[in-house]
Amino acid sequence: MEILFEQKIDDILVDAKKFDAENILNILQKALLKHGLDMEEVAVLLNIEDDDLLQKLFEMAGKIKQEIYGNRIVLFAPLYASDYCVNNCRYCAFHADNKSIRTKLTLTEIKEQVCILEAMGHKRLLLELGEDPTNNPIDYVVDAIRTIYDTKNGKGEIRRVNVNIAATTVDNYKKLKDAGIGTYQLFQETYHRPTYEKLHQGPKADYDRQITAHERAYEAGIDDYGMGVLFGLYDYKYEVVSLIAHAKYLENKLGVGPHTISVPRFNQAVTVNLKNGYAVSDKDFLKIIAIIRLAVPYTGMIISTRENSKIRRQAFHIGISQASAGSKTSPGGYGKESVGPEQFSVHDHRSLDEIISDICALDYVPSFCTACYRSSRTGENFMSLAKEFEIHKFCQPNAIATLQEYLIDYASDETRKIGDKLIQKEIDKISNFETKKILIHNLEETKKGKRDLFI
Repeated sequence: MEILFEQKIDDILVDAKKFDAENILNILQKALLKHGLDMEEVAVLLNIEDDDLLQKLFEMAGKIKQEIYGNRIVLFAPLYASDYCVNNCRYCAFHADNKSIRTKLTLTEIKEQVCILEAMGHKRLLLELGEDPTNNPIDYVVDAIRTIYDTKNGKGEIRRVNVNIAATTVDNYKKLKDAGIGTYQLFQETYHRPTYEKLHQGPKADYDRQITAHERAYEAGIDDYGMGVLFGLYDYKYEVVSLIAHAKYLENKLGVGPHTISVPRFNQAVTVNLKNGYAVSDKDFLKIIAIIRLAVPYTGMIISTRENSKIRRQAFHIGISQASAGSKTSPGGYGKESVGPEQFSVHDHRSLDEIISDICALDYVPSFCTACYRSSRTGENFMSLAKEFEIHKFCQPNAIATLQEYLIDYASDETRKIGDKLIQKEIDKISNFETKKILIHNLEETKKGKRDLFI
């Protein structure tokens, strides 16, 4: 079975231009059933330019996100362990031709970085490394994962380590699984094969190795996988339709769709100056997020600190359920004023505490919950709960509990005040008596010093 039929995607995009406002409204109405959309319907929505229709799209996406995921925003931080890389990717500052001094953290340095992140209040990390079989072998990745889990700082601990490394073999994915990986994340970058081949040199230039990586990870037992596109490398309409086609293909073949979809936009960085005419405007970027939310409603959506605070706030309302916070994008970057080259430019420079305060002010619940991962609610089990709109029954109370932990252990006085008010408001919303009873008990126990209590 082919993953992508490139000519078919081109034809779908051409045909989509024939549809009018009535067709768009019918598709939006269908989306409310929360069963997703096909490629043809996605292509039609991508042609929305009218402001009224765009607002309707945003409203529908926000409604679906609320009904499945509630008002939670899961927070995490990236941890770059090494910027050694043998690939020459024209959009990435870690490309092999960048002659800047490279950095590979020792396990002691990784522990130091984790302590800093734990002191901020983080509980979830995304481990990132360049592709370099000599400097970044799989055993180093495994040792880094185990070091992260083993590092405790007072009441701080990392409870979930997601991993973003280059496409690899089934045997290597099995090693990640054995080390306790959370989600395996890999982006296709661009689905347009000619553009992909033009932008890559090195092992990553193998388009087929990249696009089949999630299948190998699943074969190795990793049933939580994340995917995405780096928007701005090619026509965003082609990328979105291809992304949805890939997600549907994986769901049909594996029985499990993507746990997360990320929506990074290309940002300039040191020694990177790619100009190809495919820049994505803020308006189109938000449209992309909303359409993906309608097309794969069960999937968590991630936004990074590539985006500024204004865009991130808008994105929370229309589909985003996870966000990085307080991020550094160079190895050893936490706790230092000056470090080596960043992989990309960060546009949201606020601290974790500032972001949490802002999220609470928006009436969203900042969450550090990792309960599903440790309660076997992963892969097919997670998908079945999400598709039946039941996952929020676990996630909402657990999110509130992790927010309580943060407020007690790490929050500024101002953030604690706004967070306490939000928690009381959220408790009052819970209609299930037994769930509310357990949550109130867990919150009281947390105040007494217990941690990591979840449903």
